[in-house]
Amino acid sequence: MKRGLSHFFSLLAGAAAGLVVAGQTVAQDIPELKIGLMATLSGPAAIYGQHMRDGFMLAVQQSNGALGGLPTNVLEVDDKLDPDYALEQATKLIEQNGVDLIVGVNFSKVMLAVHDPIVRTKTLFIGTHSGPAPIAGRNCSRYFFSTASQDDQVHETMGRYASLKGYQQVVTIAPDFEAARDAIVAFRRHFKGQIARELFPKLGATDFSDEFKQVEEIEPDAVYVFMPGGMGVELVKQFHTSGLKGLIPFLSSNTVNALSLPYTSEMAEGLFSASQWAPNLDNPANKQFVRDFGRAYSYAPSVYAAQGYDAGKLIHFALELTGGIKDMEALLSAISAAPFESVRGDFRFNSNQFPIQDFYLVEGVRRTSRLYEMEAVARVFDDVGDAFAGSCRM
Repeated sequence: MKRGLSHFFSLLAGAAAGLVVAGQTVAQDIPELKIGLMATLSGPAAIYGQHMRDGFMLAVQQSNGALGGLPTNVLEVDDKLDPDYALEQATKLIEQNGVDLIVGVNFSKVMLAVHDPIVRTKTLFIGTHSGPAPIAGRNCSRYFFSTASQDDQVHETMGRYASLKGYQQVVTIAPDFEAARDAIVAFRRHFKGQIARELFPKLGATDFSDEFKQVEEIEPDAVYVFMPGGMGVELVKQFHTSGLKGLIPFLSSNTVNALSLPYTSEMAEGLFSASQWAPNLDNPANKQFVRDFGRAYSYAPSVYAAQGYDAGKLIHFALELTGGIKDMEALLSAISAAPFESVRGDFRFNSNQFPIQDFYLVEGVRRTSRLYEMEAVARVFDDVGDAFAGSCRM
């Protein structure tokens, strides 16, 4: 039996007993489940929010619009990648709209703005992508669960892979801002070799000729790149034309993925990244998700969609166990037991309510003349938690 289920069933038994009067069950009106879904849905980063939202809404659709049997009203909020605006909208969702729970958030700067104010109201919050260190560690909350990894873990995965490959010298490339520098620190946590040079091009840069010239001069065993969004697309294109592809292994995170492949296509073939999920993971839940997502939206899902979908399934099956949302303690216990089949396979919650899960080396591959996908080619971590769970004191 999964951790937390025994405690949950004891709560459920007490609740059931309270509903029986003179041998007959008291009829209950079915309440509406009101969910606030917060995502970045405008601007250049909107594609991340679109994937997450579509994954979550697929889970709602598969429950016939009633997660856990409760008619479900999802109120979508575009956070505009603006922390102050996001906080205003989160407050509105709770105080004016009266949502039962909040789901979502794509980016760390938004999560750091809304996390503490939301959980202080004892509103259930299910994160679907962003996992900055403070909320996994010292600022963890029993009202916050994540269906995504803690932010450092994909970088740690590539650090471990580089060590397993025996690479002794690696050049790192990341934009010059705090979260990117944190990513390089996380890579180094499991990399046993030497960082030959850390390169931090200006945020928004589109010309990486100087960086590749330095890589060529150093001749490292590999490069490790954290370059999200449009910067990553340009970097992959220039790596392809630089003459370095095929000579120096390209390791990355948040650079080569399902969102960038339509723009990089064959230029990303054979380049590696790290992920908790890939469309070729061999389990029934994932096969159904990939098939149903493609049919519903006519495009291929990414890890962001998978994280959103898992959040919807988590809520659905937890509510089926509790039979409703009135008993928060029972609901928290049900969720902590992770009573669903994740698309990533192995999944359970750690003490800080972030997942314990597997992490993979993934590669850009060609499926057809026009279709490119990320494919899991090796498991790097098996059933691993994040580095900050030990600092969590609930």
